[in-house]
Amino acid sequence: MDSSTNSLDDASADGSAEFPEQASMMEVRLQAQEDEITLLKSSLADALRRIRLHDQLLPLLKQQLIAVNPASARVLNQVCCSDGCPSSRKLSSSSAYDVIPHPATSELSDSAVTKANGHIGSPVSLKQRPRAATLDRWTQTEAPLPGQNTWQDRVPLHRRVQSLQLEDALPSGQPAVEGTRAKLHRVPGLEEEDEEQEEDEEGGELSWTSSVEEPIQPTTIRGLQRDDFQDGSCSPEELGSPSGSLRTSEQNLSAPRSAPLTPIHEGEKKKLVRRNSEKLVNPEKQRKRLGKKAASSADLLTRSSSLENRAKEMVASTGSPGSRRGTYNQEQSIKMFIRGRPITMYIPSNILNYEDLKMEPPSERLELDWVYGYRGRDCRANLYFLPTGEAVYFIACVVVLYHIKNRTQRHYTNHTDCVRCLTLHPDKVRVASGQTAGVDKDGKPLQPCVYIWNSTTLDTLQQIGLGTFHRGVGSVAFSFADSGAFLCVIDDSNEHMMSVWDCSKGTKHAEVKNTNEAVFAVEFNLSDSSNIITCGKSHVYFWTLSAGQFTKKQGIFGKHKKPKFIQCFVFSLTGDVLTGDSEGNILTWGKSAADVKTLGKGAKETLQIIRQTRAHEGSVFTLCTLQGGGLLSGGGKDRKIIRWSADLAPERECEIPENYGAVRTIADVDGEELLVGTTRNAILRGTFSDGFVAIVQGHVDEMWGLATHPSQNIFLTCGHDRQVCVWNTEEHKLDWCITLEEYGLCADFCPNGSVVSVGLNTGRWLALDLLTREVVFESTDGNEQLSVMRYSPDGSFLAVGSHDNFIYIYNVTESGRRYIRSGKCNGHSSFITHLDWSKDGKYIMSNSGDYEILYWDIAAGCKLLRNRFESKDRQWASYTCVLGFHVMGVWLEGSDGTDINALCRSHSERMVAVADDFCKVHLFQYPCPKPKAPSHKYRGHGSHVTNVCFTHNDSHLLSMGGKDTCILQWRVTGGGGVESRERLASVSSTSPYTSSPEPGTS
Repeated sequence: MDSSTNSLDDASADGSAEFPEQASMMEVRLQAQEDEITLLKSSLADALRRIRLHDQLLPLLKQQLIAVNPASARVLNQVCCSDGCPSSRKLSSSSAYDVIPHPATSELSDSAVTKANGHIGSPVSLKQRPRAATLDRWTQTEAPLPGQNTWQDRVPLHRRVQSLQLEDALPSGQPAVEGTRAKLHRVPGLEEEDEEQEEDEEGGELSWTSSVEEPIQPTTIRGLQRDDFQDGSCSPEELGSPSGSLRTSEQNLSAPRSAPLTPIHEGEKKKLVRRNSEKLVNPEKQRKRLGKKAASSADLLTRSSSLENRAKEMVASTGSPGSRRGTYNQEQSIKMFIRGRPITMYIPSNILNYEDLKMEPPSERLELDWVYGYRGRDCRANLYFLPTGEAVYFIACVVVLYHIKNRTQRHYTNHTDCVRCLTLHPDKVRVASGQTAGVDKDGKPLQPCVYIWNSTTLDTLQQIGLGTFHRGVGSVAFSFADSGAFLCVIDDSNEHMMSVWDCSKGTKHAEVKNTNEAVFAVEFNLSDSSNIITCGKSHVYFWTLSAGQFTKKQGIFGKHKKPKFIQCFVFSLTGDVLTGDSEGNILTWGKSAADVKTLGKGAKETLQIIRQTRAHEGSVFTLCTLQGGGLLSGGGKDRKIIRWSADLAPERECEIPENYGAVRTIADVDGEELLVGTTRNAILRGTFSDGFVAIVQGHVDEMWGLATHPSQNIFLTCGHDRQVCVWNTEEHKLDWCITLEEYGLCADFCPNGSVVSVGLNTGRWLALDLLTREVVFESTDGNEQLSVMRYSPDGSFLAVGSHDNFIYIYNVTESGRRYIRSGKCNGHSSFITHLDWSKDGKYIMSNSGDYEILYWDIAAGCKLLRNRFESKDRQWASYTCVLGFHVMGVWLEGSDGTDINALCRSHSERMVAVADDFCKVHLFQYPCPKPKAPSHKYRGHGSHVTNVCFTHNDSHLLSMGGKDTCILQWRVTGGGGVESRERLASVSSTSPYTSSPEPGTS
């Protein structure tokens, strides 16, 4: 990229916010350059393919020509010799079908031209009309200036070449060589070059290339015929006939090219066809010429039209840079655009009428079956026990009601973003839950609010404060003295606004600015609803509400050390306030007369510390009052739960296991049994005498790796918390968990089900035995993170996709316990994101971070398949690639290429699940190859959905959130419709498409 573009990059990086239009133009220009490079790569790949076919076919064609018509071969040899050619090169590879005129004559010998029936024709004049200038780089000519001689006068006679059809050289009745075709080829992308001449160092001669193709398969023949028909060179009927002839350069570029050359009849005069012949030059001159041509090709982008203008045209034609729009051009391909970049999708052969395909939502649907995890790492007072025997807590956007004895779950799912706080009404039936603010896929804000709902019926009773709160709701509390008539809410704005709402009417009763410091808890006084207490960073406030106005009194620490945080508080039976702080103390607050000497005459009573009790080492995270007047406290650093008497004398204590983290909150079940929420997102159940066991567990950091077992109802997850967890979908529990040295990002089960491989962030990967949980093999590929692990269908290969742009291939033996690296797929220009194996285990389809779709022949030594058109009908054992014809319709309007994190096709190949960046799980029919395909949408996650996967029998779908650390298990219901493949096969027409795009483009 030139220096001007670099300077634009720097300017955009420093001031993109200040100059959004300049940053947008820079992005468009960069995208335009990427498109130019893509076209150039396509053109070069096509030229190499044609040259290879040329080299392979010419020897065969020479032999066949000599065999069927020795006389023509002798004539060609004599003409070559008379022109000074050595006898050893009587029939050169570059002029196998070129008849070179004798320099002493301007007419072609009668023996040099034959009719289509094999008889000798009369002499044909070589007098040429002035030729129009052509722009094709490989067949460039100049228009003669006034007064100049024609082209023949300026170019040596040995460069004046006439083209003969192969049929013209055959004797009467001899058929043409089947399956062969000679043709002048124009390299795509070079037709619009500026009008220049390429001259070599000696005589300023034009350089040309020629190619002869022999289509090996019928699909290739049809593709070449479509190329000709698209160029307007001949009709489909003429392409189907064996007498399709060669075209002149003048016809290629300066004429409509409506018909091929016909056989030369007696008395006719035909124009000479200038062929792409090569002079016999020494190797040094040839190298210089090729170097000069390479240099001119390198200037391709420089000579093209202005990038800014092309970028503007691109934006005008495709919409915004993030537009995703399919463009169907009546060919066997369709283009979709991501960030303005065109991606070609080739239509499979069994779809004969793409326009008539109807996209419908799948007959299957999803129902939320189970929620794995609990949000305890950063939330407080979010675990309660209901009289129904259910524990109520939340994670992501779901409030879970978990029946402890029956081990069943119910879910309240009306929240549109992450739930942040929870409280229980005095009637033990109603629940209030507050959520944070969010944004939808269009960037529109989702306003925070509080829902009041019935825990028995899960019906929403009130929606409080929609459009009033800022950023989110941090704390909520019902009043007690008036049976929960009021609700107090503190939002997450800078001032932490505190408001009191009438629960029956849903109207705001009063509001006041609280503090700029963090607020952790709020509660009404148990005996007086006009008194409210809040606590947080370095403060505890006592509020009085009267006539819609708040008055505040600050707690006085006096001679006691002021803690950094007041974490929690409760009310004792005597009405005193007990707070737990970051110093490990329980402080008892009470009213006392004002110190007139300190505060002055007329000072009112104050709230001061009347007792300090040393409770824990480290913070006191939670306090819970018991029915008999006792108190429970939970510690952070020491992980202890201590039971206190009514006068704060310690009675019993226990310590929870270290792997569960610190105590976050405690809920009393029956005075003896407790529920404990921990900072490592676990809920424990137990007693002081029997200890505690986990009934709910989850990850504690962002998750990405997800894999389901090929035959059992288990699945594996891994994430940034360095945990590898195996879960049981039937019993809804964690089977086992191990902690690694690095964090895992991807995983896959070996098809035999006994081994699972996990890819880590350092380039290292492990193979774990499911029974022993031991590492049976480990290896390292590169030094960047691994993004995908995928076994071949028979388990004989393992493909490892890395962020270093490579795919590493391993031979797998000993039932997945031994691995030998056998190859490396090198060709992507960005990091690998997804890959899939073909059903026969020989090929791989892969996606990368720059929206490439590449295909690899693993059986042939990890060979990159340049012609993507040939893979359009290949069957895939799995489909997790987010880019491909069969899943093109899953992309939403305006997607920028990163909006879909993962997708998974069901084993029945009837539906595909999609994980997007907007907290949604989508269910589409499979295949869904048309834009704006309809889907069923499901919410529940509060963060970007990182992965989705169907269980082995398609009975359930698993989805995994990123930052919300939540795993949702969805039950698949419905179905019974017609198979997707049958639906597509039924949409057909009598004739398939007659054209295909140029292969090799992306």
